[in-house]
Amino acid sequence: MTRVSVSEAKARFTELLRKVEGGEEVVVTRHGKEIAQIGPRRRKPTPAEKLAGIRRAQALAEGKFEPGFSAARSQDFLYDDDGLPG
Repeated sequence: MTRVSVSEAKARFTELLRKVEGGEEVVVTRHGKEIAQIGPRRRKPTPAEKLAGIRRAQALAEGKFEPGFSAARSQDFLYDDDGLPG
């Protein structure tokens, strides 16, 4: 991580952006106090990558729940027969 003052950041902006492109983070300070952070932009996962993550989570959860488990009924113990907090 690189720390630079505002005036230094203005003078070296192109160089600092090259560092960010290389994966480094840059922190900009004013009077020694951090005021901004410039970092590489994270790309959004594709729908296929999201689905692959869901499939991995499902595989990890396989066999860890009783048959008939329903998340829709997971909080039923919080309420009595009249629907009031128990």
